[in-house]
Amino acid sequence: MTERAFNVAGRRFSGFNRVMIIAEIGTGHGGNIAKAKDLIDAAAESGADCAKFQIVYADEILHPDTGFVNLPGGKIRLYDRFRELEVKPDFYAEIAAYCEKKGLIFLASPFGLKSLSELEALNPPCIKIASPELNHFPLLRATAATRRPIVLSSGVSRLGDIERALEATADTPERVLLHCVTSYPAPEEEYNLSVLESLSSIFDIAVGVSDHSLDPVLVPLLAVAMGAAVIEKHICLSRADPGLDDPVALPPDAFTRMVGEVRRSCAISCQTMRDEIVAEMEREYGKEKIIRVLGNGKKELAPSERENYTRTNRSIHYMRNIQAGNIVEEGDLALLRTEKVLTPGLSPEWLDTVRGARLSRDVTSGAGAVWEDFISRSSPR
Repeated sequence: MTERAFNVAGRRFSGFNRVMIIAEIGTGHGGNIAKAKDLIDAAAESGADCAKFQIVYADEILHPDTGFVNLPGGKIRLYDRFRELEVKPDFYAEIAAYCEKKGLIFLASPFGLKSLSELEALNPPCIKIASPELNHFPLLRATAATRRPIVLSSGVSRLGDIERALEATADTPERVLLHCVTSYPAPEEEYNLSVLESLSSIFDIAVGVSDHSLDPVLVPLLAVAMGAAVIEKHICLSRADPGLDDPVALPPDAFTRMVGEVRRSCAISCQTMRDEIVAEMEREYGKEKIIRVLGNGKKELAPSERENYTRTNRSIHYMRNIQAGNIVEEGDLALLRTEKVLTPGLSPEWLDTVRGARLSRDVTSGAGAVWEDFISRSSPR
């Protein structure tokens, strides 16, 4: 294995040295600053290096008609659920300061240019791009222009998607690529952790894992054995809490256990570490399961995320009803996640192509834009 490190906030993280452990708090605070600080406290006490948040504006992520989600309180529009998670910028300013006070790296994911601008105003040491935004090219380019280190997740993606995202962020000085299975919870057997070595070699980049599986140590430890420089995992105060990700997050005691096991493993020399971790996991989980978790090393969609491809990722959607014959203008389109019930549209790379095109038929707000909608543009040959 070749050592490829990720340098951030004056610290060096690599699979042969110290793995960066990200406690993904996300929106688990529910807009409550006291709960956010309790989660930061839990992350700090666990020994994590970083506490991560999500700066949410529903309009940057979803169309209002994207569908519904079942929550303990009943069925609610997913868009409305995201609206409930919106907080003012001073919330994250206080959070960032509290992370620094607790000795944690503050990390957050923007989901559009507005949230990126607010995040940049906080002077963050690095920026996280979530898997669904791997093809949000305006966001990728704007993030790279900040010249801050980028943590880039690559769930529900193919090799070519990763290549285009890395090209779009080529101007940034430091990047780490996180392998991910975008399923909640993600089956451990689908993680294909041998792909870490493949991705690191193909793209000459430090790699890691964003883990949505329920087991606190299986995927993280095997990822360390495969050379991960970063491990990201959700943390919660209780899996019974109402956050969107709380059911797949680790409570403080389990998160602390994970951190301790990862730190212990990193204290062993490289090849010895790999052999010992794999042998230990085989004894605990059985050889056949470990073979399945390590996989074949080829970058491909996991079975549990295949049907989400083009739905979880960004595509071009209409933001109003428009009649045939009209020109599609700037504000008529947005790069959104398709999610539940809407039809996926063209890849974001075609946004400039369809702007200014004339419609051949009526289109509906929320629908994905496709080549057949236009008479003044044609699909590529």
